[in-house]
Amino acid sequence: MAKYIFITGGVISSLGKGIATASIAKILESCGFKVSLIKFDPYLNVDPGTMNPYQHGEVYVTSDGAETDLDLGHYERFTNARLNRLNNVTTGQIYSTVLARERKGEYLGKTIQVIPHITNEIKERIHIVAKESKAEIILMEIGGTVGDIESLPFLEAARQFSLERGRENVIYIHLTLVPYIKVADEIKTKPTQHSVGTMREIGIQPDILLCRTEKTLSDDLKAKISLFCNVQANAVIEALDVATIYEIPLVFKNQGLDKIILRHFGLKPKHTDLKDWQEKVVDRVLHPKHKTTIAVVGKYIELQDAYKSIYEALRHGGIANDCQVEIKKIDAESIELEGAEKILAGIQGLLIPGGFGYRGIEGKIKAIQYARENKLPFFGICLGMQCAAIEFARSVLGLKRANSSEFIKYGKEPVISLLEEQRKIKLMGGSMRLGEYPCRLAKAGKAYQAYRKPLVYERHRHRYEFNNRYRRRFLKKGMLFSGIYPKKNLVEILELKEHPWFVGVQFHPEFQSKPDKAHPLFDQFIRASMLFAARRGA
Repeated sequence: MAKYIFITGGVISSLGKGIATASIAKILESCGFKVSLIKFDPYLNVDPGTMNPYQHGEVYVTSDGAETDLDLGHYERFTNARLNRLNNVTTGQIYSTVLARERKGEYLGKTIQVIPHITNEIKERIHIVAKESKAEIILMEIGGTVGDIESLPFLEAARQFSLERGRENVIYIHLTLVPYIKVADEIKTKPTQHSVGTMREIGIQPDILLCRTEKTLSDDLKAKISLFCNVQANAVIEALDVATIYEIPLVFKNQGLDKIILRHFGLKPKHTDLKDWQEKVVDRVLHPKHKTTIAVVGKYIELQDAYKSIYEALRHGGIANDCQVEIKKIDAESIELEGAEKILAGIQGLLIPGGFGYRGIEGKIKAIQYARENKLPFFGICLGMQCAAIEFARSVLGLKRANSSEFIKYGKEPVISLLEEQRKIKLMGGSMRLGEYPCRLAKAGKAYQAYRKPLVYERHRHRYEFNNRYRRRFLKKGMLFSGIYPKKNLVEILELKEHPWFVGVQFHPEFQSKPDKAHPLFDQFIRASMLFAARRGA
């Protein structure tokens, strides 16, 4: 029988439940157990695919094309678990399923209620993941904060789960805040007491507390939390602020969190080795030998989570090259106002991420022109690749009206356009080219040098494609189409032959990058930026 861990959060949001969940999974994996993870999101949206990044952060795409919560990115980066659409469950999905069954008459005339019908459907999703993944331990993060109305059905399902599966097979971990009040020079445990009290009112007694704090907790404070929250003192785990999120598995392991969990489950570790993680990831992050500066020019720069996987993949490229990557976040509209030369001065690489909509596009195009003309390493992802095609068409081919039909529906020179089958789609959610597709590489390109194999599989999230009508003209002027989706002959990767490193990809390589295994393109992009710095004497 699989073992189950529910992770909840209290006091306030943004305490880092996702990273905590991923870190716990990492240390259990290091003990030799196969893990899988589920994110329960209490919102009514079916998925985050139609949500504004300012509302929800980035949309993470799984290999099977599910648009999911960004926490699944943390799960896949920290562990070897390969997740899919089953691993992100929303209230919208649950209610849609239950109501569809009711309309079909599958409940035989019964009155449909939150308990048992909604809670049963939530539990059924857990059973499906356990069966499909064949994992030994399933970790489930319940989004939101304890006390929210929206999360109550998920908490009730979690409460019922231990009754059905046995208390010895279920663990409840509660992440809470232990704030330091600077004026009083005191650490306060009362918010944690209230949060755990709310959990107990719901019917759940936490087994382990993860205490987010900026100050070390004394033994006396841990004893106080233990007494008032009815949790063993050794199960009050300190979650101090750290220099890098990749330290967190080590912090938890050093406090014996894996031993507490396995003891509860009656399991013995097969091995307990995080040495490689320490040496190849954490030590390199904390003590890098080199440094480079990468500009990320986007339209959602103000929100840290909008390009979460991009930022992490850049850091992974840095880890692979023993290099500290300083990320300079630049609003594309500022380049429209002040010019690329002024704003991009002193950087060693330019990355344009994906996105939707016209705002900031002209700033991105100016930045790409600057990178192309000044031999600055450039990496364009999804919309970034499309902007590179538009810039090349305008500046090199002389097609001044070149654009995307996303921005000008009936433009004169649509170098980026919809496929014929996409023109008929009316609904926005889940209607893009989503998930994993093959890409055949040309041996002459930088991409092949990075991957070192002729066929790769990458994840997509887009509607618009490079217009093949323009391929011949691009080729004549020095553009190399180094990656192609074979089935439909679509451009996946474009490169400039006469440039040290200028690569645009239609897919999202950031979704397959890990701290201990950087994506090849991010690895090579950072390496190119280091060479650029060396040539310039930076």
